[in-house]
Amino acid sequence: MLEGALIAESLRDGTTLDGIRLVVRKITRHTPGGTTADQPATWTIIDFEATKPTADGIAQALAGVLDQPGWYADFRSDTETFVVFPGRVFRYHAGTRRRGQPRRRTAANSAFLNPSSTGQSDADDLWGRRGPRLH
Repeated sequence: MLEGALIAESLRDGTTLDGIRLVVRKITRHTPGGTTADQPATWTIIDFEATKPTADGIAQALAGVLDQPGWYADFRSDTETFVVFPGRVFRYHAGTRRRGQPRRRTAANSAFLNPSSTGQSDADDLWGRRGPRLH
């Protein structure tokens, strides 16, 4: 089973998210504060579930409809996490590690989430430093 969240306002104008099966578990309106001038003040958060075999299709569908810059959606299973940006999908193993055990180096946590020598991470580039993130 997959669980995730999608901000309705993150969908690019004129696009349609279809061809995937999502079970909507909750829809919430939220005013996050600290939004930028190009972001809506109030967001509609759609919490959803889906079956794991549909993960790749969901990720690709979301990557095709999310707006730029900086919007993203995420969903996870017991073993994997997907973070989806416009045109890009990051997928990583959601394994556990014991205290004191070194973090496994993956493309997601070494290239994507770790800051570069400039102090800016690849994630900052993708989020476009747009402001708040929900989790």
